[in-house]
Amino acid sequence: MAKIAWITDTAAFLSQEFINENNIHVLPLNVVFEEGALRETVDMTHKEFYNRLRNAKVHPKTSQPNFGEQVALYEKLKKSGYDCAIAVHTSSKQSGTVTSAPIAAEQAGFKTYAIDAKIGSFPMQKMLEKGMELEEQGAAPEKIVEEIKKIRLRSELSFIPASLENLHKSGRVSGTAMFLSNLLNIKLVISYIDDGTCVVTKKVRADKRAKKEIEHLLERAVTESGVAQVAVIHCNNETGADAWKAELQKDYPAIEFIVTQLSAAVGVHAGEGTLGLSWVRLK
Repeated sequence: MAKIAWITDTAAFLSQEFINENNIHVLPLNVVFEEGALRETVDMTHKEFYNRLRNAKVHPKTSQPNFGEQVALYEKLKKSGYDCAIAVHTSSKQSGTVTSAPIAAEQAGFKTYAIDAKIGSFPMQKMLEKGMELEEQGAAPEKIVEEIKKIRLRSELSFIPASLENLHKSGRVSGTAMFLSNLLNIKLVISYIDDGTCVVTKKVRADKRAKKEIEHLLERAVTESGVAQVAVIHCNNETGADAWKAELQKDYPAIEFIVTQLSAAVGVHAGEGTLGLSWVRLK
């Protein structure tokens, strides 16, 4: 059996308990404020991030983990006696982390299987869980990678940005689109598609209708493929997430619903208050 190191980035937003129990190595994404870059969960808590975001005179940008940190991690793992690493990173359409990972690993002389999750958040945790389960069963790294990639095809994530203001500041939408959205109370439903790109799938009036659109996606997944667990995802909106969870639990009593924050890197673009759902279909 190969001794495998497990790596991901903060887009997965794993709990500290899960990280500690499974000895997962997490590379922090960066939020670049006017005064400099801060590493998510390392240089700032999420509370501190949103305080900074509200008061920022210049809207921050995001960037992938520092390349030197990646090389240092691989060198450390090599010296610690690991045979290889499996790194599950957020969509290459959103971050260059998965692209730089093999380069950093090669520089360190350490065998690494870098997987483009083609999504972020909750499904990344499910990929790690499946991979570690297969490792315990004695599966070879190549087989584990193959099975993790199958989970990508069953993963879904859709969210409703709190407003278009942050998307405008991030250069994602025009000022005209933001003005019209605010004037007409237009809400966007943004979803990951198969290639890892985030696209607008619906434009509706009011939050309630936007949530219903995502619930329709969940209903279809439950009916056609089965879903065991759903994450109610949010950007510093635990109250809203808890309320939505309670509503959904009544409609789907057989499904386990959990609430989890989205990465600060998502908060930069989607904005504080954002809500969404994510799940992995059973088939």
